[in-house]
Amino acid sequence: MNRLGIESPRGLVAFAALTGCLVTMAVAALTGAGGVFAAAGLAGCGCELLLHRTAPGLMTRLGRLHMGATSRFEFRCVLLLLLLGRLHVTGPIGLAAAMTLVLCLLAGQALHAALTTLIRRRRALAVAARNIDLRRLDISDRPPRRLTEWPGQRILVYELSALLGLTASLTTGDARWVVAALTLAAGSSLITVVALVPYLVRATRRLPGAAEVLAEVDAWLIRHRPRTVLYFSGPRERADQVTRWLGPVAALHTPSLVILRERELLEALEPTPLPVLCVPSAAHLSQLDLSGVRVALYPANTGRNIHLLRIPTMQHVFLAPGDGDETAAVDPYSKVYDQVWVAGEAGRRRYVQAAVGVEEADIVEIGRPQLDGLRVAGAGHAPASTPTPLPTVLYAPTRDLAAGEPIVRALLESERPVRVLYRPHPPTGHRSPEDHAAHRRIVALIQAANERRAAEALAANAVGKGTFAAEALGADALAAEALGADALAAEALGADAVVTPDAIGEEPDDAQAPHTDATHTDTPHTEALRTEAARHRAELTKRIAALDARLRRADADEAMLTRDRAAPDPALLTEAEGLRREWHQAHWAASPPWLHQVIEGDTPTLHSCFDQADVLIGDPSDVVGDFLATLKPYALTVPAGVGEEEFRRQNVMARAAYPLGPGASGMQNLLRPLFDPSLDELRTARREVKELLLGPATPPSIQRFTDAVDALAEKGEAVVRLRDLHTASPPGTGRWSITR
Repeated sequence: MNRLGIESPRGLVAFAALTGCLVTMAVAALTGAGGVFAAAGLAGCGCELLLHRTAPGLMTRLGRLHMGATSRFEFRCVLLLLLLGRLHVTGPIGLAAAMTLVLCLLAGQALHAALTTLIRRRRALAVAARNIDLRRLDISDRPPRRLTEWPGQRILVYELSALLGLTASLTTGDARWVVAALTLAAGSSLITVVALVPYLVRATRRLPGAAEVLAEVDAWLIRHRPRTVLYFSGPRERADQVTRWLGPVAALHTPSLVILRERELLEALEPTPLPVLCVPSAAHLSQLDLSGVRVALYPANTGRNIHLLRIPTMQHVFLAPGDGDETAAVDPYSKVYDQVWVAGEAGRRRYVQAAVGVEEADIVEIGRPQLDGLRVAGAGHAPASTPTPLPTVLYAPTRDLAAGEPIVRALLESERPVRVLYRPHPPTGHRSPEDHAAHRRIVALIQAANERRAAEALAANAVGKGTFAAEALGADALAAEALGADALAAEALGADAVVTPDAIGEEPDDAQAPHTDATHTDTPHTEALRTEAARHRAELTKRIAALDARLRRADADEAMLTRDRAAPDPALLTEAEGLRREWHQAHWAASPPWLHQVIEGDTPTLHSCFDQADVLIGDPSDVVGDFLATLKPYALTVPAGVGEEEFRRQNVMARAAYPLGPGASGMQNLLRPLFDPSLDELRTARREVKELLLGPATPPSIQRFTDAVDALAEKGEAVVRLRDLHTASPPGTGRWSITR
């Protein structure tokens, strides 16, 4: 089903029914069975509508195969004319009128598609922007969505009108009904076309051309003089590579700018206070006045980087990938940059040993600014005053899900119970049929385990003790009662209350607190708190959706958003950040402490899962590299045929990891420290590997990043002054400077 773009059994049934309806209509048209034709047509309309809602991927695939909504509509129109000719209901004149109206309807659809395409292309400005004031360009509004979008649904309305008219004609024997219905459909189509003409004229005459847009952008650049540029080019699926650096760049104390090269990236970019400029054309990029920029940051190695690399007044920096020990991260292309910034000493060694032409003096260690907010185990926090729930194991694979099935099974069948959070990397499970099948089997295992635990939890409440559920629920109850006053105060505030970490029973900061075996049962107070958290999460979901609708207006196209997003709205951004933080708190509070979770989307975020987890299981990747910042125990899966010693030699982070061999061998060594932290023999090794991979804890990474930008900007200023000196004209002949 997934290969067809069908995501549910209901969509598959609708597709099969639609195919059957088309075949039935063809047979009915050939045999003159008008009633069967009308019934099959009406059923087909229902299937089309259902597929538009439940299987949009299938609709897209059919369109690429030239079997889209328009092609199917044209096919059914031909069948309708064939049926009318077979029935002799309309007579020669009526049949001619019906043919004329059908041709008008099809012509209207073709004109509508052409006008929509012309308007869309004409409204595509030379550049698109966010948080940059370009209002002087006098950009007009786009046509209403009801005129330009939903062509499939609009076609269904026309077809439904014709089928109802046919039904009336078959019932009464009067051909005027079908002719009137076709007249209504053709007229509506032509009215839509006429309504689009003024918008085409306005887009042609009033929208600014490339020269005018670039001149206005240059004026903004001269006024604001950004010193640092974050530059990115790549597909929408890789937008996280630039998104992760928005926060650190926004924290710089000098003006900065984000430059993107693909228009689709603007939609995928998270809300940010930074000015964002999307320049698809290399010719337009070369015309922009970027002479004030001193530092250019590149989160990815792509061919289109050359369009900015050729500007000599900038110092160009490659932000090296994370610390997944991937040899692909060391590329000879890196030597085109003035500097390469890595997280820690391991990154420096990786480039030096690879000998790809990057001088060691040009490698700068900046840490990982994105990880500064993670909670670190044992970082001086007071020990938990109440027992913690079941220990949580986060399984976050990035590849080879077939090897994950025995791992999850071993966790679910552990003698001492744990809670499992299964969060595969988003592309994992969709790369191959084998991974997808393994993913579904893992999900089924977790669902079955949750059903068993739910039954045991009910029994625990009835009996009062004797099961793991009673222990987990008892710990949850003690924590809730200890924090009950704060939680009740939050509940009393109602819908606008902020669910604080304490009020929702979030995991204590000291992740190494022992997990005790309580023997209490759930209490009405605990259940009330959890119910309130679930209600609050549902409300926050609606508020976040409403806020996203304000930030990503569906009624506005790219040109309108460029005009209307002239400046960031700090209050709106703060509200969005606060709502997402509250949502995560409410999400974890609403879940029973024994409930395993499968996390397949973007929420909860990976870092939120880090805060919940007591231990991580993964493979050598950036996920484990990020988790290392928490100093919590982690395990790495050892590929079959590779010995542990060789595995540790190949992967730096494996030196502080508990190894898991094929079939989840070594699981007990990993789980033992969860219940007795004194058995964690790799605690010291983790600190050493963390400093090697991510750099020292002090100064904070964000400070090292800021200092590196400032130092390189000063170097850039010195280089520009030197170039100006060398390019100065002799006295009396005028002077030209590259800095203009």
